[in-house]
Amino acid sequence: MTHDHDQVLRPTPAQTRAALDPPAGRIGGDLVVETLAGLGATTVFGLPGQHALGMFDALGRSRLHYVGLRMENNAGFAADAYGRITGEAAPLLLSTGPGALTSLAALQEAAAASAPVLAISSQIPTAGLGGGRHGYLHELPDQAASFRGVVKSVHTVRTQSQIPSAVAAAWKSALTVPHGPVWVEIPQDVLLAETSLPVVTAMDATPEDLAPRPELTAVAADLLSHAERPVIVAGGGVVRSDASGKLRLLAEKLDAPVVTTFGGKGAFPWEHPLSLRSWLEDRHTTDFLEDADVLLVVGSGLGELSSNYHTFRPRGRVIQIEADAGKLESNHPALGIHADARPALQALLETVRERTDPSAPGRVRDLLTRVADRIASQELTLEQDVLAAVRAALPADSPSFWDMTVLAYWAWSAFDAQGPNTMHSAQGAGGLGYAFPAALGAATADPTRPVLAVSGDGGALYSVAELATARQHDLPVTWLIVDDGGYGILREYMTQAFGRTTATDLTGPDFVTLAESFGVPAVRTTPETLERDLTKALAAPGPSVVVLPAVLRMFAPTHLG
Repeated sequence: MTHDHDQVLRPTPAQTRAALDPPAGRIGGDLVVETLAGLGATTVFGLPGQHALGMFDALGRSRLHYVGLRMENNAGFAADAYGRITGEAAPLLLSTGPGALTSLAALQEAAAASAPVLAISSQIPTAGLGGGRHGYLHELPDQAASFRGVVKSVHTVRTQSQIPSAVAAAWKSALTVPHGPVWVEIPQDVLLAETSLPVVTAMDATPEDLAPRPELTAVAADLLSHAERPVIVAGGGVVRSDASGKLRLLAEKLDAPVVTTFGGKGAFPWEHPLSLRSWLEDRHTTDFLEDADVLLVVGSGLGELSSNYHTFRPRGRVIQIEADAGKLESNHPALGIHADARPALQALLETVRERTDPSAPGRVRDLLTRVADRIASQELTLEQDVLAAVRAALPADSPSFWDMTVLAYWAWSAFDAQGPNTMHSAQGAGGLGYAFPAALGAATADPTRPVLAVSGDGGALYSVAELATARQHDLPVTWLIVDDGGYGILREYMTQAFGRTTATDLTGPDFVTLAESFGVPAVRTTPETLERDLTKALAAPGPSVVVLPAVLRMFAPTHLG
C-alpha cells in the first residue's frame, strides 16, 4: 500500500548519468554557488578573502552575476537594498574574522528593516572549530556567536554534504516572514577540497505563509466596524508584504485616516483625503492617534521613532498586526495578531462592515494644517525648498536611499515617496554610510531606472570607496552629498543638550574632485540650482555626484516639552 507522502520524484536516466559522473575539478565552493543558483539566485554581493577563495573560484565557473564592493559593510548594505527592492534573498559572500565582523552593522540594519540577506562566510579550517586557540589566521573562539544576536538564524557547516541543506535552510529562514538576514559559515578546507558529490540542481526552500488566526481577525473586524474614530498606522510590514493596495481598500471601507511610519513610507497615497502622511514626530499627530477609539497598527512595533519617542499613550483599543511575534504588545497592550500584513488585511477586508464618516477628510485636513503652521513658524524655508527640489527632480518610480543626515530626517516626515518600496533609509538600526552602497544594490536589481542616494558629508566618508564600484559596474546612481562640514544632526543634538559641540566638525575632501578622480562626473550646486542639476544627473547614464554645500536645520522636536 502506498501513500501520496511516500512518493518521491525519481531522476530521469540523464539525471542519473550526470549524478554518477559529475564534472571534474569541482570543489566545496561549487556546492555553494550551485545551491544558490538552484534556489533561484541570480546576483551575489561580497568581498573575497583568503579563507573564502574556494567560493570565489567556484563563482567564476557559475552564471551568477557578482557585484564586488570595496568594504564588507558596504557589501552588506548593497545586499540589504537588493533584498528590499526584489523581495528575494540577497546572497552576500564574505571571508573569515575581520571580513565577517565588518559586515555586522549592515546585518543589524537588515535585521531591523526585515531585509532578506543570506550571508555566507568562510571559517578557519575544520580542525580549528570549537575554540581550541590554534592560532589560525582570522581565528575567533566562536565566530558564530558574534552573529547570533543580530541575524535570524546561524548555520555552521562541517562537511561538504551539509552545504546544500544548510544554504537552503538559511534561504528559507531569510524569506520566512518577517524577512531578515541569516548567517552560514563554512570552513576553508571544506570549501577548497575536491568534491565527488553530484551537481546541485533545483532546491526547494519555499517559505511558509503566516496567516492570521480567524478568531482574532473576527474580533478585530467587529471593533473596527463599530468604531467611532478608527485610525490606521501603516508600517514597513505593509510595504514588505506588498499590501498597500489592500490597505487603501480597507481605509476607504472604514473611512479611517492613515499615517505611515518612516519604514512604511509610500504604503498609502500621500495626497489621499484620508492620508495623515508621515508626521509622527509631531505632537499634533500624536494627539490625533491618542484620540482614536480603535487604532489599527499594521506591520509596526510602534517603536521609538513611530511613537514620537515613546510619548504616545493610546486611550482607545489597539489592534496590532505584526509578523514578528516579539513585537506584539511590546510597547502597548493590544489585540495582537501574529500574521503577515497581506493575508491579515485581506481577512479584515472580507469581514469588516463598511462605515461612513463624512468628518474624516476634514479632520485630516485640519491636522495637516496645524502641522504645516507649526513648521512654517520656525523659518525653515531653505530645508523645505531643498526637499522639494529633490522631489521634483526624482522620477516618480525611482527608488531613493537616505543616510542618517538632516535632510533624511526631514524626508522621513515630509517627503512624498510616491509609491510603496521606493524610499528606504537606515532608520532601522541608525548606522552611517547606508545610502550610497544601498543605492548600488538597488541599481543592480533594476538598472533600467535611475536611483538616488542622499548623504551628509560625514556619512559620505563611510562609503567613498564605492565610487569605484559604481564606476566599475556603470550603475545608474546619482549621489547627492549635502556638505555642512561635519555631523550636522549631532551638532544640533549637542547644542540642545550641552550648549556646545565636541567632535562634530570634520575636515573633508573636495567631493567633486574626489568623484572625478574615480571617473565619476560631479557638480557643485546651490539650493537655487539643485533641482536642475539633480534632474540632469539623474537623466544621464551611469553614476554621478551632486554636491550641495549647505547647513540645514531640523524642525523643533515635540517630545521634549
